[in-house]
Amino acid sequence: MTWLELAAGVYARRYEELDLTVGLVVGDDRCLVVDVRGDVDQGAELAAAVREITPLPWSVVYTHAHFDHAFGTTAFLPCDVWAHEGCVTELAQYGEQARLKWMAKMESENRPEMAAALGRTEIVMPTRLVSDTAEIDLGGRTVVLRFLGRAHTDHDLFVHVPDAGIIFAGDAVENAEAGFSAYSFNEDSSLVEWTEVMGAILALGPKTIVAGHGDPVDTAFIEKHREGLRELIALKTEIAAGDLTTDEAVARSPYPGDVTKAALETP
Repeated sequence: MTWLELAAGVYARRYEELDLTVGLVVGDDRCLVVDVRGDVDQGAELAAAVREITPLPWSVVYTHAHFDHAFGTTAFLPCDVWAHEGCVTELAQYGEQARLKWMAKMESENRPEMAAALGRTEIVMPTRLVSDTAEIDLGGRTVVLRFLGRAHTDHDLFVHVPDAGIIFAGDAVENAEAGFSAYSFNEDSSLVEWTEVMGAILALGPKTIVAGHGDPVDTAFIEKHREGLRELIALKTEIAAGDLTTDEAVARSPYPGDVTKAALETP
């Protein structure tokens, strides 16, 4: 749990818990925290870690609404909380359900401290909403928040630091250390649009892309897994046409079986 300085004033911080990676962008006048971890205690740890880097006023941004990225906000308040407008809908409809689900999971795994922390966690709604693009002036540095399309969720927000050539991608890009899972598919994901999002990332010409889980990656990683998505789309098309069974598709897929099956169930 140390800060990795990716460029002057741009940091990533990776955690063993869920292999989560968060970020920090520092300007002359203020800073921006990219994702806030998963509960009130984890958020407090991150807030203290940010203060090791800078005393500047902060804002936070949620890359998406999932608990591990968006539930640790309390320690940062009062501040602006940026997110895509779809994030509000997701948190309002499913945030409390997710909090209870993960509390139960932690209890079932004999992790009472984390369950208790989730029990004390307040879900903080975004206050600054983005539909397409927004710019945040940090003083001497502008950060651009971009919605590039439906990928991991229908409200993924990318945090682009143009002067450093860095994009924080949330879970639209994942880089698991073991074996590897480039994607985390769910009912809100889209194979076709995710492929287009990968292309949009490449079009921005970044040097480094910070994955929501795992180490930062380069554009070769994005290119490779854009092609992987295209292969998954082709497999799904063959299944729909009756030319391939699901088991045959799994055997031909470039990804592990559980990842492939989840992908084949997406829109």
